[in-house]
Amino acid sequence: MPLVLIVEDDEETLRMMRVLLTSWGYDAGCARNGAEALEQMRQQRPCLVLLDMHMPVMGGSEFRRRQLADPELASVPILCLTAHYEPEQVTAQIGAPCIRKPPDFRAIIDAVKERCGPVSSGEKSRT
Repeated sequence: MPLVLIVEDDEETLRMMRVLLTSWGYDAGCARNGAEALEQMRQQRPCLVLLDMHMPVMGGSEFRRRQLADPELASVPILCLTAHYEPEQVTAQIGAPCIRKPPDFRAIIDAVKERCGPVSSGEKSRT
């Protein structure tokens, strides 16, 4: 089962994202900040990281800087989620696509399927 890592400090958003991904057949890992995410990525490589930009300890910009500096993690795709910044500015700043919160769940699933591939049984019942 493809792993998608959700990096989000808001518990409600994290829960909704996890339910969404698992209902489509993806494994959903969770990290509450960028530092936790980097640690988890070194243990198990996700097919995609859903990254909140505004978090305590290590926010999205610092996470992305460190991710790109690590040859083992640099190629993992990122999809940013933000409520505090203009998505186009974030995309230009960190070099990864970004969508506004509250998230459009269809756009998220489409991005996950594009980067991680469809999951055989769960997806068929939802299209």
